[in-house]
This record gives sequence, structure tokens and C-alpha cells, in this order.
Amino acid sequence: MDKTPQEKARGQRLKKESKDRTRRAISISALAIFVAGMAFVALFNVVLDWTNKESFCISCHEMEDNVYREYQLSRHYYTRSGVRPVCADCHVPKEFFPKIVRKIKAANELWHKMLGTIDTPEKFAEKRAELAQNEWRRMKDNDSQECRNCHDANYFSFSMQGYRAEAQHNEGLKKGQTCIDCHKGIAHNMPPGIPPEVLHPPLPPVAQTPESPQENPAKPQD
Repeated sequence: MDKTPQEKARGQRLKKESKDRTRRAISISALAIFVAGMAFVALFNVVLDWTNKESFCISCHEMEDNVYREYQLSRHYYTRSGVRPVCADCHVPKEFFPKIVRKIKAANELWHKMLGTIDTPEKFAEKRAELAQNEWRRMKDNDSQECRNCHDANYFSFSMQGYRAEAQHNEGLKKGQTCIDCHKGIAHNMPPGIPPEVLHPPLPPVAQTPESPQENPAKPQD
């Protein structure tokens, strides 16, 4: 049975209203998702920034009573220029993805905080060499990324460095060394019992080029 013109008009009006409601629902949902996403990103960055603050790092007594006191006596605490790196500047990458990886790994530190792994000076002293070597290894693997956020070898003014520093830096750069190969125990005391090969890791062999002179060239026969 054919519909009357009034019924057809009513049906079209209902379809249009349904489409309008659907569009409004999609628009509101998209807006809500966008606002929620922006709020999450903002909160996420606030939390990241908070966990990078020095006050957060020393909020547990394991850090405040041990390595933080050593740091206060180091050349990174009071400086000639007043520029003072805090914990995160040396122990957390600036780049986003390496930073997130570091934060995820830090969950293990919270676990050991709850376990009380280093909650006494004696426990801390017992684990200190292991903890230091873990951090040195991490910095070695990322080519001392945190050091290079402030210290860029491309802008070294060797003429302003002491003779020994100039010679060591030039030699280290030529041999492909990274900061942590030599600069251990800068902000914290050197733990006892570190093997010599860890303090001064062996350098990779340098391949001789065809132009390199031989050390002991054979003398021509008479």
C-alpha cells in the first residue's frame, strides 16, 4: 500500500533527525576523546616532570642519606657559572622515547624500594659497586648521552683546557672513547672493589691503514 505524502514527509523528517543525532553523537564523542587525550598528555607530562625533580629523587632516604650527600660535595653541585645539573640531568635521557624506556626500567627501583634492598647503609654499601657498574654500562651503551646534553666535544676549546685534559680528550676522541670511559666518580664517590678493567676498559684495536708506517721496517740488504 502506497504511503500518503504526509507519511513520506514524516519518514524523511525522521531519517534526517536520526542522521543529525548520529552526527552530533559522533562529533561529541570525537570532542570528548580529543579533550581526554589532551588531558592525558598534559597529566602524563606533569608526572614525568615531577619524577624528574630533585625533590622527588631524594624523597627516599636511600638516596638522600647516601649518594645525594656525595653529590653536594661534588663539582656538579656548586659551579663557577651557577649551572647545576640535578639527578635527572645525568640519569634520565632528554629524548622522549629513551626517557620513557628509562622510566619503565625505573619501576624495578620502586620494587626494590618496597623490598628494602638497600634501606640501610650496610645494604647500600654491599650493593654499591654493582649499582654503579650497571649505571656505567647504561651510559656506555648510549654513548654518554646525558653527559653530551651539556658537554659537546664539537665545541671543546682545547686551548682553554689544561695540558693533561687537552691531551687526554684528543686521544680519547681519536680512539672513539665516550665520557664515562674516563669520567667515573664525578658526582658520587668511587665504590670500592671495582675491577681495573671496569675502571679503565681496554680500547678496541685500531686498524692500520695502508698508508700507516710500519713500526719496524725491514732494512734493505747490502
